[in-house]
Amino acid sequence: MTSPEQEIRDVALRARKASYDLALATPGAKDAALHAMAEALVGRGEEILTANADDIVRAEAGGTPPNIIDRLRLTPERLEGMAQGLRDVAGLPDPVGEVVRGSTLANGLELRQVRVPFGVVGMIYEARPNVTADAAGICLKSGNAVLLRGSSSAKASNAAIVAVLRDAATDSGLPADAVQLVPGDTHDSVKALMRARGLVDVLIPRGGAGLIRTVVEESTVPVIETGVGNVHVYVDKAADLEKALAIVLNSKTHRTSVCNSAESLLVHADIADVFLPRVVAALQEQGVAIHGDEAFCGFDGVTPATDEDWGSEYLSLDIAAAVVPSLEEAVSHIRRWSSQHTEAIVTEDLAAARRFTAAVDSAAVMVNASTRFTDGGEFGFGAEIGISTQKLHARGPMGLPEMTSTKYVVTGDGHIR
Repeated sequence: MTSPEQEIRDVALRARKASYDLALATPGAKDAALHAMAEALVGRGEEILTANADDIVRAEAGGTPPNIIDRLRLTPERLEGMAQGLRDVAGLPDPVGEVVRGSTLANGLELRQVRVPFGVVGMIYEARPNVTADAAGICLKSGNAVLLRGSSSAKASNAAIVAVLRDAATDSGLPADAVQLVPGDTHDSVKALMRARGLVDVLIPRGGAGLIRTVVEESTVPVIETGVGNVHVYVDKAADLEKALAIVLNSKTHRTSVCNSAESLLVHADIADVFLPRVVAALQEQGVAIHGDEAFCGFDGVTPATDEDWGSEYLSLDIAAAVVPSLEEAVSHIRRWSSQHTEAIVTEDLAAARRFTAAVDSAAVMVNASTRFTDGGEFGFGAEIGISTQKLHARGPMGLPEMTSTKYVVTGDGHIR
């Protein structure tokens, strides 16, 4: 019987070979393959949806929570969205070969720092089968082969999507092994992928806190950490309360199962008497359960917040809420509890906005805008491969440039040192 380590080695070696071909592929060839993949997703949508229906039945039978089922479920509209994501990526500038900086040295040597692919990218992710297409498209456009390890809950969906993408790549003249599913559905295969240093160049986990922590702590392959979203909205004393109400509601209720959904609300004490009755009523009308401090607990239906609430990424219709005496106390609360994903301030005071954006150390800081905008598509990057909350290499939504490294090309004319 083949061991998980040998299976990972086999697929990684095939991916490495494919990455050599991708590194030489022209932008036109990669874009043509992306368009072919998009058309294949729609054209063969029925077989993908049939596979997804099997996953949904198993998930429901296993008691999977509704928010996770929502992430897992595919529809014709979502398939079209996946296809459009690939078309959007095809329309973006190719990062490979971009000159980051260049100069002619005093001795006449020409120095250029250029973007190059990582080579082989491993993805470990949960539930959402749309990530399969997004990751494949972004990796292909940036010249990387990708090894995809989705969760067992989406096994049938991911297998169907990858089969379609591989066929389209082959039909377009690119290697099928540019996109591969990691074999196996046990933790042993995940562990083998995490230990494939030298075969896999970088690993990107995308999912819940437990998954991300496991990959970061156990992987010997370099990891780009995509973080969970304990996201805060702070309503300052100088806020326009109409804007504030709209931003809080959109940040919390627009889609609760995603990492840029607000999980905590902070309100300046100077406006609490006016704003709290409005925001509590509006949130409860949308079905949001509020876990509040003493000020919020003065309203019917609000339950006392605990340390667990302040630190939670709910991914549901729940929000932790507190009144703070100052902007500085809001920042202090965020520094203690934030996952450094996204925070927002609502204020008409430019100085307050500047203090907040300088003091809050998160990947994205919004001023008078919903936290739901922290998204590669909304930022104009096309489909994203994840939102990094770390500080090395990439931070925030990761688009095409973030999926490259660089190398120096030095050109001389017989120069010797």
